Amino acid sequence: MAKMQEGGDHHDELTCRAKEEDEQEEERARIDIYKYVFGFVEMAVVKCAIELGIADTIERHGRPMSLKELSSALGCTPHNIHRIMRFLVNRRIFKEIKNDIVNDEGAGTLYVQTSLSRLLIKSGERSMASFVLMESSKPMLAPWHCLSARLKAEVIDNSLTPFEEANGQDLWSYTAANPEHSQLLNEAMACNARVTVAAILDSCLEVFDGVGSIVDVGGGNGTAMQLLVKGCPWIKEGILFDLPHVVSVALKSDRVVHVGGDMFESVPKADAAFLMWVLHDWEDKDCIQILKNCREAISEKGKVIIVESVIENNKEQNNGMKKDELEFKDVGLFLDMVMMAHTNKGKERTLDQWVYVLHQAGFTRYNVRSIKGAISSLIEAFPI
Repeated sequence: MAKMQEGGDHHDELTCRAKEEDEQEEERARIDIYKYVFGFVEMAVVKCAIELGIADTIERHGRPMSLKELSSALGCTPHNIHRIMRFLVNRRIFKEIKNDIVNDEGAGTLYVQTSLSRLLIKSGERSMASFVLMESSKPMLAPWHCLSARLKAEVIDNSLTPFEEANGQDLWSYTAANPEHSQLLNEAMACNARVTVAAILDSCLEVFDGVGSIVDVGGGNGTAMQLLVKGCPWIKEGILFDLPHVVSVALKSDRVVHVGGDMFESVPKADAAFLMWVLHDWEDKDCIQILKNCREAISEKGKVIIVESVIENNKEQNNGMKKDELEFKDVGLFLDMVMMAHTNKGKERTLDQWVYVLHQAGFTRYNVRSIKGAISSLIEAFPI
């Protein structure tokens, strides 16, 4: 009887613990749901901070700024700037420090930059400000209201994509017809290029060994090519290849030529082809066609260098990931949703999906490298 009683007590203890865990989970859920209710607020306030130039103002000031100094420089009321800064400090975008000297300005708290806020400086070398402004622009936000309709429509008749539904044209047609949006898109991609190419040169420089000429397919305003040629002085010629209206306003730089054209028809010849954040915009058959054109363009000993996210959805692989690797994967999943909202059939791919596309295009040998400090991976693909 004593043993039965002990067993009963143990069972009651487990039941009580399970009940407590359920209650804690429900309590957590009641808090977390508000993060989704107000999820847009972070983007909106960060956009506001960029438009006001808060990070730029503190950087120009050269030292920590009081609320009065900051509001005066921005031409805004102290009360409202205090509320904005309170939110941004709580998100760890800016930092507060205490000033022991209290004067007639009421200085007791000073605002300083953080590594994160410096990414919001419009003219910063690693600025992501244009990327934020692009993704928070009206043409890019509107499609999110049409996402569920797209999923239902695909089952019925494959009708308009969210971007087409919201803006009357697909992303590429809209961009070609609207120079302001085209410029914003190219500046946003340049933000990613500055961060990613710097990381590639830092951790994967050997990938470009022996490459005398390289073509950047879908290279946008030329930022990536400019950085690659500068970081790899042995590259004698860089070819910036994109649609004519894109390359016509692209950056000019030494050892780089501009070629306008259509990557679905042909790609300029070079030792290597470089594609960064291009293939994720397209469905498999389109990617295969682009890669086939790249294969025809490169030499027999050449290669294609692809910079894209590689999504892993294997639970066992997730368990072995470090915290930063899991966070990078999370950004990749965000990007996959962006592809669903903004492109016709674009998507982020798993390694198996990348292998399929590569094999279909005639690339049976490949290497996949992680890029330290970047959300993308680097895939080297070699012809048969």
